[in-house]
Amino acid sequence: MHLTQSTDLGLRVLMLLAARNERRSAAELAERLRVPPQHMAKIVQRLRRAGFVRTTRGRGGGVVLADGVTETPVGEIVRVLEGPGEAVECDSPPCPLRGGCRLRGALRTAQEAFLASLNQVRLGELATDPLEPVPLSLTRPAPAAASPAEEGL
Repeated sequence: MHLTQSTDLGLRVLMLLAARNERRSAAELAERLRVPPQHMAKIVQRLRRAGFVRTTRGRGGGVVLADGVTETPVGEIVRVLEGPGEAVECDSPPCPLRGGCRLRGALRTAQEAFLASLNQVRLGELATDPLEPVPLSLTRPAPAAASPAEEGL
């Protein structure tokens, strides 16, 4: 299944917001995801209408995750952002094979399996802030073993 660019960016915005529980501006999100600010404004507006984020205008304003969104299954988020469409369009214009074709049903089954697979993952499990430094280990490195030459000293 192919996700629209809008859904892809919407998921990435939600992941960034989930990584840190703090307000971010649409301009900052646009810069982090390397998209034009006008396009990000549309993505944020779409996420707000879907109830995934809350927005505040003005100084100190920005975008934050709505309550409980980190527990939302990713498949449900994709379903909302992608809308009710199917993998193939058989009705407009009408496909001459649709009377005996089984492709639409097979693709619908595959699409549902795709979304069911994504429902096994909650948004919070994908939360990461990949552009921030990440410690490689939380433990101290083990002291280096002395070489045989150093042991004789």
